[in-house]
Amino acid sequence: MRSLLKKRSKKSGLPPGTLVHVGEQKTEKIHISVLTYGAGKIEEREITRMEECLDLRNKSAVTWITVRGVHDVDVIEQIGTCFDLHPLLMEDIVNTEQRPKVDYFEDSLFLIARMLSFNHKDIVSSEQISIVLGSNFVLSFEEHEDDTFQRIRERIRKGRFLNKGATHRGADYLMYALLDAIVDNYFVILEKLGERIETLEEQLITSPTLDILRSIYHLKTQMIFLRRSVWPLREVVNSLLRTESVLIKKTTHFYLRDIYDHAIQVIETIETFRDMLTGMLEIYLSSMSNRLNEVMKILTIIGTIFIPLTFVTSLYGMNFKHMPELNWQYGYLWALILMVVMTISMLIYFKKRKLV
Repeated sequence: MRSLLKKRSKKSGLPPGTLVHVGEQKTEKIHISVLTYGAGKIEEREITRMEECLDLRNKSAVTWITVRGVHDVDVIEQIGTCFDLHPLLMEDIVNTEQRPKVDYFEDSLFLIARMLSFNHKDIVSSEQISIVLGSNFVLSFEEHEDDTFQRIRERIRKGRFLNKGATHRGADYLMYALLDAIVDNYFVILEKLGERIETLEEQLITSPTLDILRSIYHLKTQMIFLRRSVWPLREVVNSLLRTESVLIKKTTHFYLRDIYDHAIQVIETIETFRDMLTGMLEIYLSSMSNRLNEVMKILTIIGTIFIPLTFVTSLYGMNFKHMPELNWQYGYLWALILMVVMTISMLIYFKKRKLV
């Protein structure tokens, strides 16, 4: 948190629209790929010089430009200049700590979503995905070099975005496909987390330990993180459904409703997992309390048994000269028998009261 505040402090006093990268610091070169489909053909290439972006606008086809890496502010600024993007839009792209949202501009639409994945420590991590929708183009900005939308790219290569004849699916449908891939990935994350919760439940019932308590707290933290990443997305999709922007066709609204339903399912699943973890935490605390009560009960029974035995032994341990039993030949034996009988009697009493 301290490092994040430090990064944000760089923007203090700067005018709105100033590009300052906020996020993981990298030195790798940004990769830009272009995929164009339409008019019965598909073209794909890599961009090495930003001057090439001037030739990317093809009105007879849909152009999808993928930018992997947003840490190079100069490159992002050049892309924004090529496509005449608003300065505030570009500022949000390089600030990778944004919450999911959607903004509408005169000739474009800008939305932010969070792509979730497991990192090398098997912990859920979040990556900001920024999408710009134009009349015939889509810009997607990813933090890392991994091809997040590889499956969509394969679908386009196989011609599934091309209809019969010269028609093809528009840029708004491509935006939907990207958003749908992000939401579908949430189910994969939740499925793995659900398996972990089920395993913890079984371990909690059989042998609750301190490690299980740590795992429960860790998963609760993960659920809070998921909720912050997913919850605003519902409002984003709802806003897309209500908008009257000419960039989104009526036919695409049917697909967006499907994403909205999936987002609701994801949120409900997260809330269910949170309730389950809260219940597991209560079960653990209750189990530890019961275990402590059992220990205290056993110690109380042992103490109760030894109190009369201690009385007998202390009574005959007094150094008085005139004690009749001290001179009795079988006094020691009968003292032992008395203590055994007292112990057995108390055990029988505890047994009848179901205390042992």
